[in-house]
Amino acid sequence: MRAAWFERKGPAAEVLRVGELTEPQPAAGEVLVRVHASAVNPSDVKFRAGARGMDMPFPRIVPHQDGAGEIIATGAGVSPHRQGQRVWLYMAQWQRWQGTAAQYTVLPAARAVELPQSTSYLEGACLGIPALTAYRALDCDGGVEGQNVLVQGGSGAVGFYALQFARQLGARRIIATVGGARQRDIALSAGADAVIDRRADVPAELAAHFGPAGADRIIEVALGANLASDLECLRAGGSIVAFASDAKPEPVLPFGAALYKDLRLRCLLIYLSPEAELRRAIEGVSHALQARTLRHNIAHVFGLEEIAAAHEAQERGGSLGKLLLRID
Repeated sequence: MRAAWFERKGPAAEVLRVGELTEPQPAAGEVLVRVHASAVNPSDVKFRAGARGMDMPFPRIVPHQDGAGEIIATGAGVSPHRQGQRVWLYMAQWQRWQGTAAQYTVLPAARAVELPQSTSYLEGACLGIPALTAYRALDCDGGVEGQNVLVQGGSGAVGFYALQFARQLGARRIIATVGGARQRDIALSAGADAVIDRRADVPAELAAHFGPAGADRIIEVALGANLASDLECLRAGGSIVAFASDAKPEPVLPFGAALYKDLRLRCLLIYLSPEAELRRAIEGVSHALQARTLRHNIAHVFGLEEIAAAHEAQERGGSLGKLLLRID
């Protein structure tokens, strides 16, 4: 089978290879999937580049956590009736060596979720980590029904889904921050009631939408950069759910300001979510797909042979949508 892989950490163009590997076979509890589309996530490129000092856990790694395809074989303990099922994939390479950047992959059957006919493989590959992170960020700790929600980075992969799920989970009013006019249009298309330029005085502008009480929940993509502003935006007793902090990887907590907000700070890593909460997120995403209420934002589709260019594009940023590989 054709596949991409790396055997050491480093720059994409130096370490990523594309060639032939042996087609895998499903073990007990696993499924074999013919992959049609594979997504490039920030966590994929950070892991390949060696961010946070992560070592090589296996001699060879086929990258990418998310994708979509068709189940063509099942291992022991998995119903053979799943053969032929269209599926979206998540956490395919989590604690495993083989991800979705290949014509075939094997993974635990639970990580291959039925994909409706109304959703294309390219759209299905967008889901995975971003959609599950967004749903859990809104569903955890009692949910957001009737609440004011601020989504920082509303045009990003997680933010785009978070705006949609906030609406579907009953938020009262939903505001997004973005970095430009094109990002504004993306956030509005996802369901934001209003959009604030992140370079503006966000707390002051937010007060016009939420009133003096502030946000009940903030979905945060840049905790270190935005923490001081978040504390101004948040109502007393509110919550911040942070899933990333790239610009300032080790935020300093202004404890006094946080204390007098009586806030809840949740640092969310979807890979480590409790099984019951992960299942709730999967069910929520699946329900939205079945109801045809979920939109997807694809920026560019590469071929498998172009995986290094796809990783470099993810690292540069500015793509305004998901970067995908079409696996022929």
